[in-house]
Amino acid sequence: MSASGSSGLGAIPARIPASSGWTFMRAPMVSLIPSQRYERYGLSETVSTAVGPGGGHMEEPGVQACAVLGLIARHGPMTPYELKARVEESVEPFWPIPHAQLYRIPARLAEDGLLREETEEGGRRRRVFHLTAAGRAALRRWLADPGGPQIETRDPAQLKLFFADLGDPGDVVALAREQAALHRRWLADYRARRAALDPSDEVRLTSRARILKLGIMHEQAYAEFWEHLAEHPDDLDL
Repeated sequence: MSASGSSGLGAIPARIPASSGWTFMRAPMVSLIPSQRYERYGLSETVSTAVGPGGGHMEEPGVQACAVLGLIARHGPMTPYELKARVEESVEPFWPIPHAQLYRIPARLAEDGLLREETEEGGRRRRVFHLTAAGRAALRRWLADPGGPQIETRDPAQLKLFFADLGDPGDVVALAREQAALHRRWLADYRARRAALDPSDEVRLTSRARILKLGIMHEQAYAEFWEHLAEHPDDLDL
């Protein structure tokens, strides 16, 4: 996992707003030349093809659409608002999805037959989206594919480190101390979250134990790197 923008593993993580309730690693949003077919789900990511009914080819949903399919497969039918809440407390730290897209993507998936939309007859007439057999099949194809979009990392600390020789010698030490402290805080947070997992809650345990372990290893490596750099700024054998 890697990071883009604000908050995975890869090169350097970024962060997400504290209001989300999570402070975890954030995955890259791959920048490609947009095209109409990519914009179908409001995404800037590659879209693969699969054989559809009658032997024709159909576009496969992209990563964010598959995240929507996965959340509905795991938690059951949801409204876009409920989907937004699920994203915030689960995948947003490492794969953020703009809130506006969480209202557009389900409708597009319903048009493609991967979700089924129902509108409540009374009350607020909420739009509830259900996973279809075709949607579950698309999700399983995505999970079975070990590939994915090219990772992109965007971290200001790495950029400053690259140009550090152009600044004052003390700047890199200050940067390293700041980053070491930051990654130590994140490391402590991830350890606390992993320790707090309930062994009897199989859904949360399965979906979070491994990703939190990855986050712990990630932050441990970064904290140790920045601490060493702060103490030995002239040591190039890091």
